[in-house]
Amino acid sequence: MKYSLFVAMREYAENAKTKGFWVGLLLFPVIIAVAFQVPSYLEEKATPTRNFVLVDQSGLYEEVVDKAVLRSNVRKKQEAFTKYMQKYMKEEFKANQGELDLEKIPAMNLAPGQSPQDLQKEIMDRLESSSSAELELLGTEQGWADFEQTTAFLMVEDRPPFEEPRVRFRRVDLPTDLSPEMAMDELSEGLKPYLTGSRGIEVEGSQGELFAAILIPEDAEAHILRDFMSQAQDQATANMGDPEEGHQGVQYWSVNLADLDLRSVVERGINNRIREQEYVAKAIDIQTVRQVENTRIRFKSLNPKKAVGEEEVSLADTIRQWAPVGFVYLLWIAIMTVVQMLLNNTIEEKSNRIIEVLLSSVTPWELMVGKLIGIAAVGLTMLSAWILSLVALLAWKAGPEATWAMEVFEVVQSGGLIPAFLIYFILGYLTYAGIFLAIGSICNTLKEAQNFMGPVMLIMMVPLITMMFIPKDPNGTLATVLSWIPLYTPFVMMNRAAADPPMFDKVGTLILMVVSCVVVMWLSAKIFRIGILRTGQPPKLLELFRWLKG
Repeated sequence: MKYSLFVAMREYAENAKTKGFWVGLLLFPVIIAVAFQVPSYLEEKATPTRNFVLVDQSGLYEEVVDKAVLRSNVRKKQEAFTKYMQKYMKEEFKANQGELDLEKIPAMNLAPGQSPQDLQKEIMDRLESSSSAELELLGTEQGWADFEQTTAFLMVEDRPPFEEPRVRFRRVDLPTDLSPEMAMDELSEGLKPYLTGSRGIEVEGSQGELFAAILIPEDAEAHILRDFMSQAQDQATANMGDPEEGHQGVQYWSVNLADLDLRSVVERGINNRIREQEYVAKAIDIQTVRQVENTRIRFKSLNPKKAVGEEEVSLADTIRQWAPVGFVYLLWIAIMTVVQMLLNNTIEEKSNRIIEVLLSSVTPWELMVGKLIGIAAVGLTMLSAWILSLVALLAWKAGPEATWAMEVFEVVQSGGLIPAFLIYFILGYLTYAGIFLAIGSICNTLKEAQNFMGPVMLIMMVPLITMMFIPKDPNGTLATVLSWIPLYTPFVMMNRAAADPPMFDKVGTLILMVVSCVVVMWLSAKIFRIGILRTGQPPKLLELFRWLKG
């Protein structure tokens, strides 16, 4: 065993001193930090303002579209101001998760007859309201200034001024060489060079790009679909592309087929106005309809496994259910990284004849065990750095403005996932390391090893393919069957960790994995002992069976 430890220390030192190891070690926290920051940055900074032109020859929907776009822009502004207020809120006003502490609101900030609860409701309505009237009020300079003044006392005095986010959508004037009175076909043809980027448009005194054009024909009302069958027929006609039908209804022109947010905003706004007109035409009171549409029953998700009085499902419960999926992916990456490292090292030492020097001092078994321990130590070092950086980044992001990060941090810290992850990493590593070590011992080059790697990689893809389905039915047939297949046990049981699988499955699969590791190591040792000094072509399958029987 002493010589195996010497081999292990050499193996660890040889891999730990490489640049690739340190790059991989330091790159993971950078990737995680970027994953946290980049989506919000792309949403706020990198996504440009979408410029669009609007031509409404019907004269019915121009104001509707303008208000719909205004409301969409104000919602983005609301979200940005919520984060701003939570970031610079005075400590004395903070309660749980950054909510207002009503008892500490000074009376001087309350209007006559206004209670702290009324003020909080007013502020939250302004921040979260989706009503058209409230959003349109906040879209005016005076309305927003009044709102900022209402909330100023909640925040520290030395805060920086609120920086308004870039507007999502901006209506621009029609190019001067085009007229809104032109026929729809001529207008769309004239706009194509601007939409494709061949020509630029003037935006606030400078050149810009046209993202979309919304063209509403004079007979727009003639294309309103009032029943399901007409909608189905219209969709069928659109799919067949009948040229005689032309471009009926509202036309949305854009070369960007991925970003349909503007289309959704405009379509929803116009359809809401059409429905209101239908209510009026049928003598139906719109306010009554709104009241009926807003009528709903209170609905809660409850977990029967939780203690009495705490059965309601929280954000933390949802995160706890899905957090193992992230650990499964991390487990897969970690095992693949270290066993590939083991394979490459073995083939390199064999091709360079270093293995013969080592075998002059140690036995094949001692060499194999030393390699397994050394690479396992490298893997554990790498995993420890990854987990610590993940926990640190979650702790850094946790706060009122990132409730999800705080909940993930709590789940990772106290959910028992990390111990399970380490156990399944060691067992999974030993299983796959034995397979890869055997492959490395019978191959002289990486090219030869690739022929054996194909089937192994196909086998290892199954946990990735199924990892999103397991949490939906963690104790179902698929999850249970895969749990008892040793090659998949670490991944599937890690995925089932949050669902509290039956004790029989937990203990039984753990015993199965230990036995499988012993069997794989024993079989791998037989192949390693003969194959490590073999040269020439890799052995055929029948020859491998003879080695295992010998």
